[in-house]
Amino acid sequence: MERRDFLRTGVGLSLLSGMGPLFGGLDSLMANTKSQTQLAAVRGGEPEEMFDKAIEALGGMSKFVKKGQTVVVKPNIGWDAPPERAANTNPKLVGRIIKHCFNAGASEVNVFDNTCNKWDRCYQNSQIEKYAKEAGAKMVPGNTENYYKPVSIEKGISLKNTKVHNLIQNSDVFINVPVLKHHASTKLSLGMKNLMGVVWDRKFYHKNDLNQCIADFTTFRKPDLTIIDGYNMMTKNGPRGVSTADVVNLKALIASTDIVATDAAAAKMFGLEPEEVGHIKIAHEMGIGNMNLNELNITRIKI
Repeated sequence: MERRDFLRTGVGLSLLSGMGPLFGGLDSLMANTKSQTQLAAVRGGEPEEMFDKAIEALGGMSKFVKKGQTVVVKPNIGWDAPPERAANTNPKLVGRIIKHCFNAGASEVNVFDNTCNKWDRCYQNSQIEKYAKEAGAKMVPGNTENYYKPVSIEKGISLKNTKVHNLIQNSDVFINVPVLKHHASTKLSLGMKNLMGVVWDRKFYHKNDLNQCIADFTTFRKPDLTIIDGYNMMTKNGPRGVSTADVVNLKALIASTDIVATDAAAAKMFGLEPEEVGHIKIAHEMGIGNMNLNELNITRIKI
């Protein structure tokens, strides 16, 4: 979909109205440089360049990854689809994140997802496997139950027990890298929704208050860093998408340690208020994070 065509749609018009609070002018950026950035919002560049700017604004990858630590990077790799469909996280972004981890001193970086389509085809055709391996990471399967160990979700309301991939339980650093896209069941698929790919039984979520379960799991282990890929954005027919006609080249990226804030910011970019997305509102009310963007110190960067 061409940008001019996208802007004719209702989603496009809503998106533009939602971008203002995130992407102010130079004055907004300069006003934020005197205090610690809580959320970085970047637009206008390629995935690698936007991540470089975002992680710099947040204090550099060495703030999150120390020498000798193990890192798990969790993109969305759920679908057997090429990058231009925007069903999965942009592979170039994943590769760049991995390089930053190793430059910060990581001893190993592992990448995985519990995919919806056949796992090896998702890994290959998303091109995430290619870029991850080129950056030095290991692609780990998530397709069999023995990779997952039982855990208790002590603060869960609907989700009280589940099985979680051992990488999430055993890695020193957890980096969550979802793609911003439409989702038929939850309106949007963002940071918290992406964590459904670290558990074994996702069907339980759908049978027991999906939005509450999504929020509940985040009380178990919040990612140390969430980076939302908005380079290409699926505007409808999510989460899988039908064709590139569903996609707009938005060229945006959001990063924060607060997964609720990143999801709230991405919702605004899509043209929705954070409270319109069930799991964002629930997570905010549970105290998992802050969806009130006007209370955060946001660094806005336009490339």
